[in-house]
Amino acid sequence: MKRLLSIALVLLIALVAIAGCSGKNEGEGKTPGPSGQTGDGVSGDAKLEEVTLKIMIPGDRPPDMDLVIAEAEKRMKDTIKVKLDIVFVPWSDLAQKTQVTLASGENIDLIFDAPWLHINQMIASGFYEPLDDLLAQYGQTVLEKRPQQMWDYNKYGGKIMAVPLGVSYMSGNSYMVRKDIREKLGVPPIKTYDELIAFAYKVKEQKKDIIPMSAGSYTYSFVNHHALNDYETHVRPTHALGNSLMLYYKNNDGKVYNLLEDREPIGTWLANTNKWFKDGLIFKDILTTKDFHQPISAGKIAIVTNGAFGIGDSFKNTFKNNVPDGELETVTFFNPEKGANLTNFKQWNFLAVPKVSKNKERAIMFLNWANEKENYDLLSYGIEGKHWEAAGEDKMKNLDTSGYSAFGYVWLWNPVDERSVVGGDPKNDEMDAVLRDADMFTTDILAGFEFDSAPVQNEISQYNTVDGQYYTALFNGVIDPDETLKKFEAEAGPALKKIQQELQKQIDEFLEAKAK
Repeated sequence: MKRLLSIALVLLIALVAIAGCSGKNEGEGKTPGPSGQTGDGVSGDAKLEEVTLKIMIPGDRPPDMDLVIAEAEKRMKDTIKVKLDIVFVPWSDLAQKTQVTLASGENIDLIFDAPWLHINQMIASGFYEPLDDLLAQYGQTVLEKRPQQMWDYNKYGGKIMAVPLGVSYMSGNSYMVRKDIREKLGVPPIKTYDELIAFAYKVKEQKKDIIPMSAGSYTYSFVNHHALNDYETHVRPTHALGNSLMLYYKNNDGKVYNLLEDREPIGTWLANTNKWFKDGLIFKDILTTKDFHQPISAGKIAIVTNGAFGIGDSFKNTFKNNVPDGELETVTFFNPEKGANLTNFKQWNFLAVPKVSKNKERAIMFLNWANEKENYDLLSYGIEGKHWEAAGEDKMKNLDTSGYSAFGYVWLWNPVDERSVVGGDPKNDEMDAVLRDADMFTTDILAGFEFDSAPVQNEISQYNTVDGQYYTALFNGVIDPDETLKKFEAEAGPALKKIQQELQKQIDEFLEAKAK
C-alpha cells in the first residue's frame, strides 16, 4: 500500500511538472508589459492602466494642438492607453529650463536634447536612461524607421542614450539668387562657383541699386559655405570648436589641421573673399544684420548663402509682397553622386527618457506608436483634410499651417515617414532624397568619435573670446586675412595649439582602438 501511494505521489508530481511546462510554452512570445505585466504590450491588454506622459519639447504651442492631441489619445485609448501632456519651452529658455527641470527631479517622461544643447553633459551626469533594452522590447518600429548607421554613430559610451531625430545625413546648401536680375542681364543659368562670382560683378556694374552678395555667420559665412562643396579636399570643422575652421579636418585622413600653420585651401578662399569685399561685391553692413536673409527678401541683394536646396513658401511670399515683379531661384554646387559626400551620421536633435520617469516602458511604446505612418502624419502635420492633405506616399500639400505647423524635428523625425511639400523643384527633391539615403555617403573616418573637451576647457574659453572678435568678419571677407591671422596667433595661438594637440591625441586613440 505504501508502495502504491509512493508511485501515485511520483505520478502526481510529474503531472504537475508537465502542466507547468505546458503553461510556460503557451505563454511564450508574450512581451512583459509595463511594471512586469504580461501581454503583447501594445494591443490593448486589459491589465494596462492609463497613464499620462509628460513630454518637454522646444517651440511654441500650435493653436490647434489640442485637436491633434485629442485625435491621438482617441487612437491610443484601446491600444497603449496613453494621454499626452506636451510642455513647450521657448527656444530662448530651452537650455536653462530643461537643465533646471532635470536637476529638480520633476517627473518628465520624454525630453528634447541635442549635442548643441547639453546632451553630453546630461548623460555624463546620469540624467538619462539607456534605451537599448527598452527599444528592443517596445520600440521595434522606432528602430526599423532609422537605418543602422543612424543608431551605430549616435551612441554614447556604446549605448543608445536617446532616440536620434533626423531625416538626412548632411544639410542641403545653396545660394539664393535673383533670377529676374540674372535674366535681365543676359546671364545664363549658373553652373559653377566662378560663374556665380562673375554674376555678382555684373550686378555691381549694371544694377547700381542692388547689392551683389551677402552671407551669415559661421556655417553661412562665405568661406564656410564654400567648404560645404569642397570635393577636392573635403575641408570640414572639427569636434572641438563647433563650426569654426580655425581647426579643421581634410582628406578624411584623421588629422587635425591648424589654420595658423596649414593655410591651404582655406587661405585662398579667405583672400578671394576679402578681395570681393574690397571690390564692393559684399554687403557693407553684413556684420550688423541680424537676419542675413532679410535684405534679399526685401529686394536689396542679388545673392545670399542658404542652408537648404530650396526656398520655403513663407519666404517666397514675403519676397513677392516686397518685390512683386521679382523672382528667386537657388543655385547649388552639391554633387549627388554616390560616395561623393562624407558624413559621420551624427544627428542634431534627440529625444531622451529621463531616469526619473515613472513610465519608461510606456514612453517607448508611445514613440513606437508615433513612428507608425498614419500616427506620424497626425503628430507631424496635424489633422488630414484640415491642416494638410496627402499627395502620394511621401508628399503633402499644406492647407492651414497657421493652425498646426510641422515641428516633427523636435520629437518625431525619421527618414522613412517624413513627407516633402508638393510644388518644389524636382531637382531639389532628388537631392534631398540623396541626403536621406545613408548608403549614398562615404563614411567619415571619425564617425562615432566623441571629443572630451574637459582637458582643454580653459583653452577653449580663451579661444572663444578671440573668435568672437574676428571670426565672422574674417570669414566674410571684411578684414584682411594675413593681418587677422597674426592677431589670432598673438592672442589665441598657444590655446589653439593645445586644443589641436588634445583633439589629435584623442583621435589617435579612437582610431587605434577602432583598428583592433
